[in-house]
Amino acid sequence: MAPVVIAIDQGTTSSRAIVFGPDLSIRAVAQQEFTQHYPASGWVEHDLEEIWASVVETTRTAMARAGVEAGDVAGLGITNQRETTVIWERATGKPIHRAIVWQDRRTAAECARLKAEGHEALVAARSGLLLDPYFSGTKIAWILDHVEGARERAARGELAFGTIDSFLLWRLTGGKVHATDATNASRTMLFDIHQGDWNPDLMHLIRVPRPLMPEVRDCAADYGVTEAGLFGGPIAIGGIAGDQQAATVGQACFSPGMMKSTYGTGCFALLNTGAEAVASRSKLLTTIAYQLNGKRAYALEGSIFVAGAAVQWLRDGLGIIKAAGETGALAEAADPQQDVVLVPAFVGLGAPYWDAECRGAIFGLTRATGPREMARAALESVCFQTADLLSAMRADWPGAGSAGTVLRVDGGMVASDWTMQRLADLLDAPVDRPKVLETTALGAAYLAGLARGVYPEPEEFARGWRLEQRFMPAMDETTRGAKLVRWRDAVSRTLSRG
Repeated sequence: MAPVVIAIDQGTTSSRAIVFGPDLSIRAVAQQEFTQHYPASGWVEHDLEEIWASVVETTRTAMARAGVEAGDVAGLGITNQRETTVIWERATGKPIHRAIVWQDRRTAAECARLKAEGHEALVAARSGLLLDPYFSGTKIAWILDHVEGARERAARGELAFGTIDSFLLWRLTGGKVHATDATNASRTMLFDIHQGDWNPDLMHLIRVPRPLMPEVRDCAADYGVTEAGLFGGPIAIGGIAGDQQAATVGQACFSPGMMKSTYGTGCFALLNTGAEAVASRSKLLTTIAYQLNGKRAYALEGSIFVAGAAVQWLRDGLGIIKAAGETGALAEAADPQQDVVLVPAFVGLGAPYWDAECRGAIFGLTRATGPREMARAALESVCFQTADLLSAMRADWPGAGSAGTVLRVDGGMVASDWTMQRLADLLDAPVDRPKVLETTALGAAYLAGLARGVYPEPEEFARGWRLEQRFMPAMDETTRGAKLVRWRDAVSRTLSRG
């Protein structure tokens, strides 16, 4: 049997494992949801043992479904929910606290304090990020401050920090490897994206001891091997990338000016800026898109905290749908005379607003408003937020949004034709949906296969990207403009400082 590659895709609401063949075709998939914990308003946590069990179970199931054994697997790649923060005991591998999820806002006051003291310029210059509770740094400090004895133990080197990839890597290798890749490191607020190392000034500012930190490696690299007992034999681990960067790789956005947007729980748009780390004037993030052979490629990123989560809210919070797939048909049937706008600031707003304290709001409700109009408002909110990101990117970098720019999309929401057409309409730009929608897992598998010598170099990989459907803008300029004005007015009324 020709060698296969396994991608572990550890997301915000579920863990998946996908087996890819030597031609990068999907052989088998397994998925398992896990529990979301909300201990306080704006707080979100995950149980690490539940995540670990889901990763092991889905990997075993996918291998069984593909009919492969450990000896058939050339390599394993990991992609993960970024910024989610874990601290565990080196001696036992046990977490000292639940994972604090990227959506969590509990450190908003600490970030506001640091910003008021004038530290944001340093953070932006070194890390490319803003002072926001979204990132891992202040989450680490919170755990150290709130778990008895943790700060002292960290200083003694007894504890280890990692984003989810590092925790999984530690567990997969039986505690032999404490490492991460450059993309995940670049999301901590502690990493100098220009020098490619942990920054002592940032670590001192945010109060994170150096002994906690993992080694930083390329996205495609030797990350050790899995313990033989996990999957019936050792499997080499060859690739790691945060989920949005993995999707950038999976979408073959290797050239400056290429742009992708992933629609999962949140929405994340990355614009490849090549070797240039563009400093944003529009509150976008400067981040590492990928690092191969020691060379970093950078990106501008806009982060939307709530995308698919708005559809989950319709299902689980309001109970007006039973499945996410119902929303497109409902939106299409909505009353065109009603103009309901949802600002889904359930955990604050991300780029380009970065308001951790504001909360969601609905505008334009009438007595006739029903499930159809609410579904349309939820889907449109994602499109409106993407339009905000593209506008900010155009302001920051001349290569963004120029004539001929196309947005490559992926994630669960892109299966909806209605949503993708509305996205093209509100962006006034083409939207390309690929044949392979599992681009996040594909990127992780490709990186692992690249490191293991079974997949081609990026240029050849890019030539294999295939289009499933292109959505062209069809909305007239007057309608588009009016909709965007109404959206931005709604946002202005929602902002905590507005």
